[in-house]
Amino acid sequence: MSVTVDGDKSASVPTRVRRVLRGPRAEKVPALVGTACTFIGLVDIAAGVFPRFRASRFHDLVEVLPGTLGPLSAALSLSAGVLLLLLAHGLKRRKRRAWRAAVVLLPAGAVAQFLYRHSVVGVLLSLALLALLLSHRRQFAALPDPRGRWRALANFVLMGAGSLGLGLLVVSAHPGKVVGDPSLSDRLEHVLLGLVGVEGPVAYGGSVSWTVGYSLGALGLLTAVTTIYLAFRPEHPVARLTEDDEARLRELLARHGGRDSLGHFALRRDKAVVFSPSGKAAVTYRVVSGVMLASGDPIGDVEAWPGAIERFMDEARAHSWTPAVMGCSETGGQVWTRETGLDALELGDEAVVDVADFSLSGRAMRNVRQMVKRIERNGYETRVRRARDLPDEELEHIRRAAADWRGTDTERGFSMALGRIGDPADGDAVIATAHKADESAETSPYGDLKAIIHFVPWGADGMSLELMRRDRSADPGMNELLIVAALQAAPQLRVARVSLNFAMFRSALARGERLGAGPVLRVWRGLLVFLSRWFQIESLYKFNAKFQPRWEPRFVVYRSTRDLPRIGFAAMQAEGFVNLAPPRPFRRRGERRDRPCAHVAPAPPAGPGAPPAPAAPGAGARAA
Repeated sequence: MSVTVDGDKSASVPTRVRRVLRGPRAEKVPALVGTACTFIGLVDIAAGVFPRFRASRFHDLVEVLPGTLGPLSAALSLSAGVLLLLLAHGLKRRKRRAWRAAVVLLPAGAVAQFLYRHSVVGVLLSLALLALLLSHRRQFAALPDPRGRWRALANFVLMGAGSLGLGLLVVSAHPGKVVGDPSLSDRLEHVLLGLVGVEGPVAYGGSVSWTVGYSLGALGLLTAVTTIYLAFRPEHPVARLTEDDEARLRELLARHGGRDSLGHFALRRDKAVVFSPSGKAAVTYRVVSGVMLASGDPIGDVEAWPGAIERFMDEARAHSWTPAVMGCSETGGQVWTRETGLDALELGDEAVVDVADFSLSGRAMRNVRQMVKRIERNGYETRVRRARDLPDEELEHIRRAAADWRGTDTERGFSMALGRIGDPADGDAVIATAHKADESAETSPYGDLKAIIHFVPWGADGMSLELMRRDRSADPGMNELLIVAALQAAPQLRVARVSLNFAMFRSALARGERLGAGPVLRVWRGLLVFLSRWFQIESLYKFNAKFQPRWEPRFVVYRSTRDLPRIGFAAMQAEGFVNLAPPRPFRRRGERRDRPCAHVAPAPPAGPGAPPAPAAPGAGARAA
């Protein structure tokens, strides 16, 4: 048995096995070290905050873990615990800088233990963990993630909040030593002053005041030091699709773009790309929250896909990113799983309409037919043209209208969205517009324009729906009107197939409402219908089904089941449903914001009368 690699059919099975092993794996040592750091960090914090914990029946356990008993040792225990908690995740991800920090911190903690507690066992435990790190140093070689200066601000906010919470615990952990009965505001003032090294209004008896003062000062110092470090360390800028990368991708799409309806979305300029060694295939991706997220199938010759996938997996391993693919086809899923050892899960179905089979006649199309005729009687007309055939002034009106009708400040879409309209390089894109000459057209900045649908090329004879936008004052049914107009104009545009919206969990919704569906399937469908109150899950499925499409399954490719929640959260971030970026109050509404990717080298209604709702994750900007 042989495996084709970039056209070379002489590659043997061991080559394929080597590729499987080259993907990111959850090595036991980094996971063990990270877990140990988390546990020891929590114990350190407890030992520094709660005096009873240090003197309780758990004293024997604390004796063999970092932590000391005096005022200064309590501060050192808190500092070590917080730092170990900060390092734990980086160690689990095999980050080189986290390893370096741990190698420095562990012997320093061991020295502190010996000087203040004379704990030989604790020193030996720290040195054992240090020896484990040193002996497996090659496993901690992951490169840094891309980052900017906003990370320092986020650290200041989070560390400040954490320090404030821990400080309140420290201040309140000695009820028998407090002089008087200070109020909550007094305690809060004492914490805030203590974080900057100033004595507060709360008084204690004995040496407790020194313990509290040192502990609060240590927390404030940690917050300041980590923030300054993040602010002044070298930036790792996010990667963008360069002009050369885009040109190479367009060449591949010109030869092989008809294979995948999502191929043109690889030209988003906020993605990064890796090419196969032969240059005949490529994978585009973005890194979100440590997840290396590709979308659709690889671009290019199928025989060269394994080479591009191997480069993708090598890049994921170099940075310890979690690899994932959203919305690949069945063929793409088979190649991904075969070449990497990853698993695949059906995510939903893509609605594809064959233009030759489309017709408004028949009982199945009665609702769409009646809706379109009603809207046309109300005075609406449609125009379907290639983007290159539109005048520049009209294109600018369409861009402004699409931005203002978006409904959210964040541009949504990643796997099935291009993020731009009317770019000179996208002249083959198709724009369908609805117009109505009425009184409002005279005062509107967009004239008689009422709705927009944008399609991107799908090879030489297809087009893929990218977004749908409409004026909120327009009549319901604009989307149906423009999709029908585009399908009817498709023969003149030499388009034979049209890809519509992506319907998540379509098969579960369809099978769950059939006669004889089992209880598990009915419960699953009921949950999806319930979630459709907030996400367009059922409504997108029913909207697509109006046009009698054929359904093409799409899959998510992932490493392990425990990664699925993380991948889902990253996908929601990429699609624009979750935004963790700091607020930018001076950015104007509608201004384009490039979403970052990494590499080192509410929506209009889905049907008439339906309320606005966000599209399901993965539906991209098609339904936005």
